[in-house]
Amino acid sequence: MLKLNHFRTFAMIAAAAVTSITFTSCDKDDDPEPDNTMDMSMSYEYAFNNGALGEGTAYQGSHDDDLMAKIDVMNNGDNADITVTLYNTVDGSTYMVHAHDAADPGSTPNGTPYNETPNSDVLVAMVEGNGGTASVTVTTNGYSFMEITENYEGFFVVHDPLQTISTTDLTTYLVVGSFARDQGMAPDYREMTYMYDFNTGQIDPGFAYSGPHPMNLTATLKIKEIANNRARVTVELSNTESGETYMIHAHDMADPMNTPNGTPYDETPNAQVLALMAEGNGDMVRVSQASSMSYDMLTTNYDAFFVVHDPLQAITTTDPTTYVVLGVFAN
Repeated sequence: MLKLNHFRTFAMIAAAAVTSITFTSCDKDDDPEPDNTMDMSMSYEYAFNNGALGEGTAYQGSHDDDLMAKIDVMNNGDNADITVTLYNTVDGSTYMVHAHDAADPGSTPNGTPYNETPNSDVLVAMVEGNGGTASVTVTTNGYSFMEITENYEGFFVVHDPLQTISTTDLTTYLVVGSFARDQGMAPDYREMTYMYDFNTGQIDPGFAYSGPHPMNLTATLKIKEIANNRARVTVELSNTESGETYMIHAHDMADPMNTPNGTPYDETPNAQVLALMAEGNGDMVRVSQASSMSYDMLTTNYDAFFVVHDPLQAITTTDPTTYVVLGVFAN
């Protein structure tokens, strides 16, 4: 269940007004008939869900965060044609795209500011990902162009095809925003990427990996600034073992004299920064989580180790020779 204070921004966004409409028609001199067939259209762009709708709403999952969306609304008599275009889709994945009517959070089962059942008369559709740009067009049922662009109060949602669909957990939404309203200019968020090789003793020769895992595994750590002075931490592992579960952690640095087993880090991972599992597939896998720390803190002041545990032997946070990747966090 999501906290009500996460949605205060929703009501503000839902109330945003359309600022412009494009009208085109035949020249009156060329068409003596009454001008009742004007073409009307509007376009709305949506950025990736980086938590602009409130604390704790930013996307968490394995989808790349370069996905974006656009809605085109066109007049179709008493109805409207709605085209949803998604950019940077995953090939072979099916994206559910929905319109959810705005509602009083006090009247919905999970305190959401929208009806959890999507409005099929406005938009319930699927977009088939192709590795690039993909789209779908639907016709509303009883909702005119003017109704959609001026009066309809709802939310536009693109669900993540890489995890179980939920209509209550915003952290599974790739895109969410007020339906057919200007979203404003998306912030220009900063990001940094760090590469890590297999653990051959870069931190300490005595910590070099010992075990059965192939040594071609590598890791990429990306820190991206998101809304509310937070950051998204994304990890990509390459050359993973299919069917194996990789535990990925951030361990705060510590004085070895003060830790139970003399390790130069806290043996309990810092779950507020990075504590994830990645399922190996024989190739590249990606996972991410929203950190409670800021981008500036993680990229400049946070002292910790980045650890990928070997899935082929029992996990331990005290024996670095079982770590397939070990390096300084965000360094």
